[in-house]
This record gives sequence, structure tokens and C-alpha cells, in this order.
Amino acid sequence: MKKVLAIILGGGAGTRLYPLTKLRAKPAVPLAGKYRLIDIPVSNCINSDILKIYVLTQFNSASLNRHIARTYHISGFTEGFIEVLAAQQTPENPSWFQGTADAVRQYLWLMQEWDVDEYLILSGDHLYRMDYRLFVERHRETGADITLSVIPIDEKRASDFGLMKIDDTGRIVDFSEKPKGDALKKMQVDTTTLGLTPEQAKKTPYIASMGIYVFKKEVMNELLSKSPEQTDFGKEIIPASAKDFNVQAYLFNGYWEDIGTIEAFYEANLALTQQPRPPFSFYDENAPIYTRARYLPPTKLLNSHVTESMIGEGCIIKECRINHSVLGIRTRVEAGCVIEDTLIMGADYYEPFAERHAECETDSLPIGIGANSTIRRAIIDKNARIGCDVQIINKDRVEEADREKQGFIIRNGIIVVIKNAVIPDGMVI
Repeated sequence: MKKVLAIILGGGAGTRLYPLTKLRAKPAVPLAGKYRLIDIPVSNCINSDILKIYVLTQFNSASLNRHIARTYHISGFTEGFIEVLAAQQTPENPSWFQGTADAVRQYLWLMQEWDVDEYLILSGDHLYRMDYRLFVERHRETGADITLSVIPIDEKRASDFGLMKIDDTGRIVDFSEKPKGDALKKMQVDTTTLGLTPEQAKKTPYIASMGIYVFKKEVMNELLSKSPEQTDFGKEIIPASAKDFNVQAYLFNGYWEDIGTIEAFYEANLALTQQPRPPFSFYDENAPIYTRARYLPPTKLLNSHVTESMIGEGCIIKECRINHSVLGIRTRVEAGCVIEDTLIMGADYYEPFAERHAECETDSLPIGIGANSTIRRAIIDKNARIGCDVQIINKDRVEEADREKQGFIIRNGIIVVIKNAVIPDGMVI
């Protein structure tokens, strides 16, 4: 794996995850109470002994840069590194990154300096645990120029992905990007060739790209150099290369979720609370997910009733009821609150006791959830100040709403309270 260079793509503006991406890059969005999305691919790389890692960013990258700088210090005794490469303007490239392939192309001069055989291209907004060693070994065994990691998928979700057909050897012979109608039907394949049972193949008759690729170094250099107008791997570079190059599929049969939308992000977080076994678990000693060590105190629970929930460290929770929810680091919940089906991201800091008045009559509300408030089916971003007797319950069953000036928006019926928002006492949403 010393001959592999990993390139993690930080994503574009992240409009589908807005307002979580209002003040941060998509890979810096908090996950599961204490992690960030970028921790998933970086941890997978470290667990796979791939220690040369570049992270390409463009939008709102300050918090992502800070997180990586504070979290990942690879020993000086290896040639490993984790570095952020932000979009930059040069005489050859006066514009910003135009797509995934263009982002890599603009830094290709830097990648080429490393003595590696393969480039591993990863996305910064997926939730999964994968041993990339098996992926790279399969790439080498088949003599592939490019290998795509793929998953079998059902008809309901198929049109959201790039789909492909393969021959008996696993070589990809046809591509279609997010097909609909008849074009979708044409992409049906017998997925038993990937090792699925007939029963599994019947449920999942499509093969979808996960947006994870291994390229031979020379092939990447050639493809990016000869077609400068092609800016995206999934839509342009890879489909165009299927005729002339050996493009192989590698079946990934574990849990994988693209959490690029508010609804998918919300569902993936709350699924972590499932009993007895969630679809994705952070409790794997052999392949841990790393994040920044914050040295926070243990969580304090005072006469509270908590069911099917995950609670990060450093929280203070008083006399309340919490069900099927995820509470992030430093969350404060005052007495009499009810929190159900909700993701609370917590806070970046503690307020000094003098600033944090217990009474709700004060002008400046304290960070956290005020007394006797009810929150259901919501995402509360970091450092939100929610007053007393607030009801965040979507009482009118609104599916979509933009109320940014009031501190929240609604997507798919999920209320998202924006980072640093202030929701005054007694407000009903």
C-alpha cells in the first residue's frame, strides 16, 4: 500500500445539504455526535495502511482545514501525510475546480512527484467502512487500468446513481448516468455474476457506482492530459475510457450510504441508534473511526429518561425525556424537555457560568435547549440557542420551507435549525 496515493474529493458547494454547509465544507459536517464526514474516508485509509492522503477542497474549507490539522498527525518515521489542497488559481488554470476530474487535473503536477503505482479516488461525504487493500489487490490481479467500487442496488434507488453493465470477467462494458424510464430498464443485469445469491440478485438487479475508483498512475495522467474539456470522473472520464481501457468492477457488499441530502443525512444518523445492531457501527476495534481528541468530561445525566439514543461526551442533561435521538458533544438540555427523533450537533465551547443565566427572561439565551421545550424530527446545528417553552414539532406538517431569517429551514418535513441560530422563548415551529 506504500505505492498507493489517496485523493479525497471535498465536494462542491454542498447545496443539497444546505444549511449544514452554510458555514462549512461538506466533509466537515458533524456526524454521529462527535465525528465529521471526512473522518470516514481518512480512517478507512489509515486502517488500510494507505498513509499518503491529499484532501481537495474548494468551498468553506476553513473548518475542514482546522479539523484535519488538529486531528491527524502521522508519525515522522513514515513518509505518510494528510494534506489539504485548496482550489487555487495559476497561469495555466485561472478558474476554480470545475468538477472531480478537473480538481485532480489541476494538482496532477504535485501527484506525479510521488513514486506510486495507483491513485485511489475517494469521496468525502459517504458513510461506510471498507478495507481498500482488498480493492487495490483486485485491481492489480485483474490487470485493470481503472477499477470502480460498485454495489448492487434495487430499482427504487437506481435512477439516483451511475449504473453499469459488466461481462463475465467483471469488465465494465456499458455506462449510464442516472438513467430514467426505458434507459433504466436497459441497465438491468444478472448480479449473480458478482457473487450474489439468486434471491439477492432478484432484489438488486442493478450495479451502481459508489464514486470510489482506483487508477493506474499512467492511465490517470493520460486521461486527464488528453481531454482537458472533461471535468468529471463519473459522468465523462470513466464512461469515455471503457472502450480503450480495461475498466473493472469490484463488488462492495457492506453498508454504504451517500449522505449528500438532508433526508439521507438525518436517516443515516438516527439509524445509528437502532437495536440490537445498527446498519453501521462505530464499535469495531479492528477498524476504528478516528476523530479529534477533545479531552471532554463525561456526560452528566440528572434524573432523565433516555431510550434508543447516542449521547456524545461532555453533555449536561437535566430531568428530561430523550428518545431515538443523537446528541453531540457539549449538548445542554434543561429540565422538562422532550426530544424525539432528533439530531442535536452540540456546541463548540462551554459558556462561562456567569454568562449562562438559568432564567429564560434574559436577553441573550444560553447555548443549548431551554427548559420545557419539545423537539421532534429535527436537526439542531451547533451552538444553537433555543429558548424556554419552544416547540419545534412542524405542527403544520410542512414539507419544504425557507425561513432562514427566523433561524431554520424545512426539508422533506425535517426542521433544520441553522448554526448559531437563536429561537426565542415560546416560539412554535
